[in-house]
Amino acid sequence: MVKGPGLYTDIGKKARDLLYRDYQGDHKFTITTYSPTGVAITSSGTKKGDLFLADVNTQLKRNNVTTDIKVDTNSNLSTTIVVDEPAPGLKAIFSFKVPDQRSGKLELQYLHDYAGVSTSIGLTANPIVNFSGVVGTNVASIGTDVSFDTKTGNFTKVNAGINFSNADLIAALTLNDKGDSLNASYYHIVKPLTNTAVGAEVKHSFSTNENTITVGTQHALDPLTTVKARIDNLGKANALIQHEWRPKSLFTISGEVDSKAIDKSAKFGLALALKP
Repeated sequence: MVKGPGLYTDIGKKARDLLYRDYQGDHKFTITTYSPTGVAITSSGTKKGDLFLADVNTQLKRNNVTTDIKVDTNSNLSTTIVVDEPAPGLKAIFSFKVPDQRSGKLELQYLHDYAGVSTSIGLTANPIVNFSGVVGTNVASIGTDVSFDTKTGNFTKVNAGINFSNADLIAALTLNDKGDSLNASYYHIVKPLTNTAVGAEVKHSFSTNENTITVGTQHALDPLTTVKARIDNLGKANALIQHEWRPKSLFTISGEVDSKAIDKSAKFGLALALKP
C-alpha cells in the first residue's frame, strides 16, 4: 500500500476506476511519438456520432519540471507546468487556457506520512479558492474538499469523506453537493494473481430520494488481456475487453446495453492507444 493517506481525490478512487475507467462509448485513437531530444508528442482523435474532435499535446520534461501544451480543434491552447518537489513532499502546478483569460490557476499539493493537502486559487481579480485536506494513514483517513467564490462570497463546493483500506479491501464514504448526496463505495481484490476484483457504488440523493447502485468486476484472462463488466439498477450493462498488444499500447472494445430500452441498438466503443 502507498505510504500516507494521499490526497482527497484518492478517496474511493479504486472503486471509481474499476467501475468507470476505460469504458468507451465513442471511437478514439491516440498515438504518441518521441523526438530525439525527449519531447513527447501525443495526437488524439475522437469520433462522437457525426462530430470529430482532435487535439495535439506536446510534453517536455527537464529535471523536475514538466510542461504540457495542448491545442484542440476549437483553437484552444492549454498549458500546464508541473514542478515536482521544489521542497520535500511539495508539488506546484500552474495552468491556463487561451483565449479564456479567467482560466489561469495555481495549485499546490503537499504529501506527508499522515496528511495530504491540495490548495488552488484562480489567477483573477475575484478568484475561486479551493482547499482539500486529508489526515490519517494509508489504513484509515478522513478529509474535506471545499471551494469558495470570493466574488459572490459563497461556497460553491462542500464535500467530505472517509476512507478505510487494507491489503485487499478499500471502502469509502463521501458526502457531496453540499450535503445533498451520499456516496458509498467498495473495492475488493478477490484473486491478486489474475487481478480479479469486484466493486460497488451506491449513490443516494436526499433532494430526490433516489438511489443509484452500480456493481462491477474485472479479471485478467492473461498477463496482457483484461475483461471488465458493470451493471446498475437503471438496467444499463457495460462490458469491455482490453489487450496490451505491446508495452503501453492498448486496444479496447467496449459495449453498452440498456435492458429497459431493448428496442434500441447497443452502443459500441473502440479505443486504440499507441506508444513506442
